[in-house]
Amino acid sequence: MIPLLVLVALAACIKASAQNVSGPYDTIRVSACIEANGDTIPCSYLPPLYLYTRLTGKWKKYYADWTRLRNAVYVTYPFAVSAGRIMNNINAQLQGVTDKKKRKTIIHSREKDLKREFGDKITQLSIYQGKVLMKLIYRETGSNCYEIIEEYKGSFNAAFWQTVALVFGSNLRQDYNPDGDDAAMEKIVLDVERMYGVRR
Repeated sequence: MIPLLVLVALAACIKASAQNVSGPYDTIRVSACIEANGDTIPCSYLPPLYLYTRLTGKWKKYYADWTRLRNAVYVTYPFAVSAGRIMNNINAQLQGVTDKKKRKTIIHSREKDLKREFGDKITQLSIYQGKVLMKLIYRETGSNCYEIIEEYKGSFNAAFWQTVALVFGSNLRQDYNPDGDDAAMEKIVLDVERMYGVRR
C-alpha cells in the first residue's frame, strides 16, 4: 500500500513539474493552492483588465451635481455646526425664562456672536450654498430657518425673510430628510464628520 502511495505522489510531482515548464503556447501559469480545508487545487492569477468608456450625458450631470453639492457642504458645514452650537446654547438659556425682556436680552447677546462670527462670510455664499446651509442648520438644530427666525425675531420678521427667500428661489421652511431627498448630502456630511473625527 505504501509503495503505491509513493508512486502516486511521485507521478503527481512529475505532472506538476511538467505543467510548470513554459512553452510557446503557454499563456497562463497554473500553480497549486491549498484551501482552508486542506485540499490542493490548481489556481492562477490573471492580470487585471481595464475598461474605459465615455460618460453619458446622464452620468456627467450626476457627477457634476454631486461635485457641486460636495463643495457646498465642505464650505457651509463649519458654519452650520457653529451656528447650531450657539442656537442650542440660546435655547438652553431660554428654558424656563418667560419674561420677554430677559428673553430678548439673551437672544441679542448671542445674536452679536453670530454676526461677529458669520456676518461677512455668510454674505459671500452663493444662493445654492445658502440652501445647503439652511438644510445643515436644520440637521444641527432640528428646526428650519423660518421657525428659528420666528422664535427669536417674531412672526413678522420670519414672514419678511421668507418672502425674500422665495424671491431668490429658496425657502426658509425647508427641512432635512437624510433618508430621502437629502441622502446624498447626508453621505457627504458623514464623510466630513469622519474626516474631522466628529462624534454624535
